[in-house]
Amino acid sequence: MDVSFLGGPEPQRGVGIVAPFDFALDRELWRWVPDDVSLHLTRTPFVPVEVSLDLARLVSEHETLREAVQALSAVSPEVVAYACTSGSFVGGQAGELAMSAAMSHAGEMPALTTSGALLAALRELGARRVALVTPYTKSVTDSLEDFLGEAGIEVTGRSYLGLTREIWRVPYRDVTDMARDATAAGAPDALFISCTNLPTYDVIPQLEAELRMPVLSANQVTVWAALHRIGKQAVGPYQALLDPVARTGPAAMTPSGPDAGTGPPGPGAEPERGPGGADGPPEPGAGPAPEVALAGSALPGPAADAELADPLAEPLYPDDPPPR
Repeated sequence: MDVSFLGGPEPQRGVGIVAPFDFALDRELWRWVPDDVSLHLTRTPFVPVEVSLDLARLVSEHETLREAVQALSAVSPEVVAYACTSGSFVGGQAGELAMSAAMSHAGEMPALTTSGALLAALRELGARRVALVTPYTKSVTDSLEDFLGEAGIEVTGRSYLGLTREIWRVPYRDVTDMARDATAAGAPDALFISCTNLPTYDVIPQLEAELRMPVLSANQVTVWAALHRIGKQAVGPYQALLDPVARTGPAAMTPSGPDAGTGPPGPGAEPERGPGGADGPPEPGAGPAPEVALAGSALPGPAADAELADPLAEPLYPDDPPPR
């Protein structure tokens, strides 16, 4: 059969992705990508270190990044992104800028990082007060808050799991529970779900509708920023970052319930509550933003398998059995 009339495959734009060696969510990145763009992924070398500040520093060394970008240059991407949140915030804003510069120089192309993309996304949304969800330990979560503080972003509340391995196995239900805890006080402008190894794609629209605020995730902002650099738009269901029209819908609404009537979140919103409840404005130096540590949260097991039909249940992975 002669198929020459088809004219060959459509031209593809290329985006290079440098990911840590333990990155397991390649397919999630692809879900934000339009059909005429290809992702070209490479990984940093394996190191026998659990998720920690030490690992973040190891996987973000400039020589490691330069070698990865040079390997990607063989397929001529138009932009390269470092898809690791902790690896790009561990050195503060100066460290993030230096990483982007090192990658750009190595590949002679535009370069960005997940943490840099986060700041760009917050500027796009006009968000200055943010609630955080992370799978990290306290020390890594603290480092993220410090990074945001350098950029003038206030953290109004946070919730973290304390995990040091297999973050990609965290079910959606744990993510939604942490999101509710982190946003319960402080009137944030937006929620950020950190870590490119934490599944988030399917929960973003649901959380925006429930929490009435924009919801950002590490993989979402990385792909959004990389595509923006080459004049392309990220795709995805109702997400405030991707669709300006969505910002006038549920993500822009004032929360309903006991706190209704306090006004939309923003710089003039009500002060955050302390860990013990609504105690009024905190005194200067009274302590960090409210947080909830969910250390030891169970990873998926036999009991969780029964909930795979639930849209908030954990996603399937290549090695998982099909749902019954």
